[in-house]
Amino acid sequence: MLTAAQARLKLMEGNQEFIGSAAGRGDISAEIRRKTAEQGQHPYAIVIACSDSRVIPEYIFSAGIGELFVIRVVGNVLDNHQLGSIEYAAEHLGVKLIVVLGHTECGAISSVIDGHSGGFIDYILEDIAFAIGEEKDEFEATCLNVRHGVERIRHEFDIHPIEDERGLEVAGAIYHIDDGRVEFLE
Repeated sequence: MLTAAQARLKLMEGNQEFIGSAAGRGDISAEIRRKTAEQGQHPYAIVIACSDSRVIPEYIFSAGIGELFVIRVVGNVLDNHQLGSIEYAAEHLGVKLIVVLGHTECGAISSVIDGHSGGFIDYILEDIAFAIGEEKDEFEATCLNVRHGVERIRHEFDIHPIEDERGLEVAGAIYHIDDGRVEFLE
């Protein structure tokens, strides 16, 4: 079991490995599949990421089977389903680090800025609009959306941003799709 600080360091190291690689590096071997089938999963981080096909947390952090508990939804927004998934991973699997991972060139962010709407996507866009307010710069809006997610998780699970007695930490990060770099906010 890794602490939140150890998990963050492992994510950052994995991202550095990813930046210089041409293929995924995580362990997806028959041995790890068998091990996780027999011994269960023991992820070291929860990652809430956008569903964008260019954003693949396991690759971005050079992680293999059983290492990350990934929750994906357009715009990395949070509703009760995502919060329930976070609760499961934190309480039942003992994960200490929760990362809200936004990304550059996010279609959901640009849709809100450009005023697009219609259909079921409006539920997502309304959350993002609330988070970004009147911000028109896409990068700044992305950061605001991520920070909103971080604050929502902290509030819902009563996680103090400096020290949580359970060892839980919530962090926001931005994945730069052009160069593969992850930038932690805070």
